Amino acid sequence: MTVRQAVAGAAALLAEAGVPSPDVDARLLAEHVLGRSLYLVPSAATFADLGDQALQSRFAELVERRRSREPLQHITGQMAFRHLVLAAAPGAFVVRPETELVAQAAIDAAAAVARTGRRPVVVDLCTGSGAVALAVATEVPEADVHAVELSEAALAVARRNVDAIAPRVRLVRGDAGAALPELDGTVDVVVSNPPYIPPDAVPRETEVREHDPDMALYGGGADGLDTPRAVVAAAARLLAPGGTFVMEHAEVQAAAVRDMVAARGLTDVRTERDLGGRDRFVVARRPG
Repeated sequence: MTVRQAVAGAAALLAEAGVPSPDVDARLLAEHVLGRSLYLVPSAATFADLGDQALQSRFAELVERRRSREPLQHITGQMAFRHLVLAAAPGAFVVRPETELVAQAAIDAAAAVARTGRRPVVVDLCTGSGAVALAVATEVPEADVHAVELSEAALAVARRNVDAIAPRVRLVRGDAGAALPELDGTVDVVVSNPPYIPPDAVPRETEVREHDPDMALYGGGADGLDTPRAVVAAAARLLAPGGTFVMEHAEVQAAAVRDMVAARGLTDVRTERDLGGRDRFVVARRPG
C-alpha cells in the first residue's frame, strides 16, 4: 500500500467517525509521522520506502486516536495561529482561527502606537497557550508584551511557546481581574480571549467538550460572563487614556458585552465579526 493510498483510507475512516476535516487531518498525520510534506512524497512510495514498516503502524495508531476525536493538535503537539506554529498540549485551550481576527485588532492598535515612535505596552489577559501575546510580539516587535494566565498547566504550555518564539514576552501567573496593578493607567492595548461559555451551553464539538480544559471554556455565572466582566474591569484600570480594548465573546453575548464595556466608562464601543460573519469580539477605547 502506498502512502497516498493509506492516507485516503485514513481519511475515509475519519469521515466515518465524524471528524470535521478528514482529508486534511489524514494528510497532516501522515506528514507528522514522515517528517515531510506529503507533496514531496512520490506517488508510488510506501511507508517502508520512506523509512521502515513501523512508520505505517505509527500512522495507523495516530489515525485511531483521531478517530476517537482526540484533537489533532494534541496528537501532533502543534497548532497553527496566524504565521506561528505553537506547541499544543492538554491543559491549554486549542486556539481557533476565529481568534486570529482578535489578535489582528490588537496588532493594529499596537502598531499604530509604534508608528508614533513610542514602544506600545500590551497586556494579554487569559493568555492560555500564549498565542495572542506571541502574535502581537512577533508582528509588532517594538511592543512590550505582558501575558497573564491563572492555570498552571496552560502557563507551562505558554512558557514553552514564549521561550521558543519571543522570550522577551513577560509571563505572569495570576487572576486576570487583579493582575498587573503596577501597570494601571499605562497600557496601550488590553486584549483577551477569556472563557465565556455559559454553564448550560455544552460545546457540540467532541474535541472541545472532552479535551479543552473547563477553566478555558466556562466563564462563570448564569450567562458565562463572570470572567469577561473581571477582564473588562481590569482593562478599565490598566488602559492609558486613548488605549484600546479587544475581547472575544460568543455571538449571542455581543449586546451584553457592549453594555458591560460601556458601563466601565470605555467609549467607541463596537462589535466586530469573525471570518464566518458571526459577532465575535468587542473593541473599545478609554477616553482621553
